[in-house]
Amino acid sequence: MSVTDHSSFPQETDQTVHAFDQAIALSAVSEGLWQGQTSPAYQNMVGPYGGVTVAQALNTVLQHPKLLGEPVALTVNFAAGLNGAFLASARPARTNRSTQHWVLDFQQDGQTALTATAITAVRRKTWGTSELHMPKLAPPQEVPMYQRPAFKEWLNRYELRIIDGDLPATWDDGDLQHSSTRLWMRDAPPRQLDFASLAAMCDLFFPRIWRRRARSIPLGTISMSVYFHADSTQLRACGTGYLHGRAQAQAFRNGYFDQTAQVWSEAGDLLATSHQIVYYKE
Repeated sequence: MSVTDHSSFPQETDQTVHAFDQAIALSAVSEGLWQGQTSPAYQNMVGPYGGVTVAQALNTVLQHPKLLGEPVALTVNFAAGLNGAFLASARPARTNRSTQHWVLDFQQDGQTALTATAITAVRRKTWGTSELHMPKLAPPQEVPMYQRPAFKEWLNRYELRIIDGDLPATWDDGDLQHSSTRLWMRDAPPRQLDFASLAAMCDLFFPRIWRRRARSIPLGTISMSVYFHADSTQLRACGTGYLHGRAQAQAFRNGYFDQTAQVWSEAGDLLATSHQIVYYKE
């Protein structure tokens, strides 16, 4: 089946629909098969910002009529850059009493551009605690807005307030000793938090090697996993408030580096953690 543009997709000029919802919109072809479209509002280097593609992948599961429960885990593998229209499929590979395992595939020009797996589940009330606590921070209103020019369009879709770990002021190949960044973040304009937008914001950090080496080199995420620690009730309670995110690499070697990230609510609840592996070129 060929990929075509669909007039049923929300248009960028529709001011009643948030840009994020426009970007992740899907048009049903048959059960488990959708047509999607990349959005210029989230354009990055080669294609769209990776976080919004992760959200599109998750949306194929969230929109599926056989969905059981809510997202627990998602892994997306980027086989190629997406640009324009594509076909997206999602199927429940196995459904148990409380968990469901999903296999996803994005096709463009007759080739696979993305593969993914997801797990959803019906969460049960149990004992719980968190061992990873949000550090004490200045409230977001006291942290200046990110003022650098938005060198990529997707940066205009988010409000960033960087506490520490900004990009280097000059690209001088200096070793900045660590790759950690801490920031407050939310959609711009503000939007009610949900699983799709939380997944996207797990990728809302500049590449760690740019932070560590002060050198702008070509790179791209090839695999990203998101683990959801909150349910939909907790996400609704966040409203349109800020999230606190922290990201850091653990190793840079032989053309690849990783990035681990944590995202908390403004109230200090750990909402999600993520890990990704990134290719870079000298």
